[in-house]
Amino acid sequence: MNFKPLKGIRILDLTSVVVGPVCTWRLGQYGAEIIKVENPEGDLMRGLGGLSPTGQHSGTYLHLNRGKRNICLDLKKMEARDVLNRLIISADVIVANMRPQALKKLGIDSETIRNRHPEKVYCLITGYGTDGPYAGQPTYDSVVQGATGMAGLFLQRDGSPNYVPMLICDHVAGEIAAGAILAAIVERKVNGNGCSIEVPMFETMAAFVLQEHLAQHSFDPPVGPPGDLRLLSPHNKPVKTADGWISFTVNTNTQVNAFLSVTGRDHLLDDGRFNSVAARAKNVAEWFEIRGAALTDKSTTEWLELFQKADIAAQPCHTLETLPHDKHLSAVGLIQHEQHPTEGRTAAIRSSIRVNDSYLQLRESSQPKGWETKQLLKEMGYQDNEVDVLLASGSAVSTSN
Repeated sequence: MNFKPLKGIRILDLTSVVVGPVCTWRLGQYGAEIIKVENPEGDLMRGLGGLSPTGQHSGTYLHLNRGKRNICLDLKKMEARDVLNRLIISADVIVANMRPQALKKLGIDSETIRNRHPEKVYCLITGYGTDGPYAGQPTYDSVVQGATGMAGLFLQRDGSPNYVPMLICDHVAGEIAAGAILAAIVERKVNGNGCSIEVPMFETMAAFVLQEHLAQHSFDPPVGPPGDLRLLSPHNKPVKTADGWISFTVNTNTQVNAFLSVTGRDHLLDDGRFNSVAARAKNVAEWFEIRGAALTDKSTTEWLELFQKADIAAQPCHTLETLPHDKHLSAVGLIQHEQHPTEGRTAAIRSSIRVNDSYLQLRESSQPKGWETKQLLKEMGYQDNEVDVLLASGSAVSTSN
């Protein structure tokens, strides 16, 4: 699919690990040119995300850094700073997720850059923003999950706090940042002005939690305890079947009646505790105990057939081993395979976005560290002898032939 609304936009990617790479990967999906600047030690996610044939590309790194041109610079050296300044001049958007004090020390913070180049769009993705008591503190996804009350939701539901076992805060904040950058690009096309964007992970995810779980405390005085009691029910989880687990949800009266009939509980159809949305909200604990009861008299496949005939939203509860082989994902080709320049045959996850009946084009494989260092230096006007000097001094690093 040749849908590239950001074609011609150059984005300088000063990010690492997950939240920043998610943001720039998404913008690359829309056709932007992404220049990823990596230090000689390499993005931590190259190894942190798991094993790989060469140790250069974990699976996570592989998937989040597609379509990015890689240049390796040692920004501790002044010669490398000169290279970076040329990249900044050539870029439309700068995205960073280093701590604010580190960016300021290097002279690549929003204020410094936009004082020189007011037309640039600068996006800083931070843990806690720059104006609160937590500003500048280090953080990771799990810390944000704890600080925002996400882990505490498990405490209320299951009796002990827990983390969602994926980097959900990084992914959400990265996508939010990409959306903010898109809005800024539109604004710049209208009036020619750049802007400074700040996306703090803590506030962003705290807002997500509170939008759902401030609930009865949204009112003054509160009309009940905080929290969506449906989601916090200990029975709000996949249900055991004869041979596995099944996930389903019933919300409307029609869905609830169909569910009760299919599962052989017709005697509850006229029960005043459950015969309306309001009644089920008032008796949420009892309702979810009924809804979450095991369905071990039939297999998952049998229950899926019955639920789907009754127009109940239901699917198997997949594992990491079974998800890649889901019949729907296989039919639509979400996972493809390609030959990576260093890792051999690898999985490639195509875009989930469809435009004009076609999925967005799969971008190029993620690159080894410094893969396009020489090429980008030459494009910036460095002569061959100057490139050699930069490489010899360690200011720039190249891994291509």
